Amino acid sequence: MNSKVFMVVRILLGLFVLVFGLNKFFDFMPMPEMSAEAGAYFGALSSAKTLTLVGIVEVVAGLALILNKYGALMALILMSVAVNAVLFHLTLDQGGVGGAAALLILNIAVIIGYKDKYKDLLVG
Repeated sequence: MNSKVFMVVRILLGLFVLVFGLNKFFDFMPMPEMSAEAGAYFGALSSAKTLTLVGIVEVVAGLALILNKYGALMALILMSVAVNAVLFHLTLDQGGVGGAAALLILNIAVIIGYKDKYKDLLVG
């Protein structure tokens, strides 16, 4: 991947997760209406403080990607957030699947951009 294209994609992913991570703490973007099942799921995640932990991961990962420090590690960690977001929206809230898909696609692109960092993990 071209280094300038990779830098743009990396920063876009960083900004994306940073904004959504900060939103978990400051609530500056109101949540859209959800089905009862989606609301119950989110309520359980909130009461268990799981959303707080996800917010921390998103803020740290966003800053790491923007600053290009530990970005390869954070992209791997973010993959779990991206996959869960897509699965949540596919099963419980189809209206938001576009944003979740964008997160997953950006995350995959960043992981591909960092592929050289993972060689030692994948070669025996």
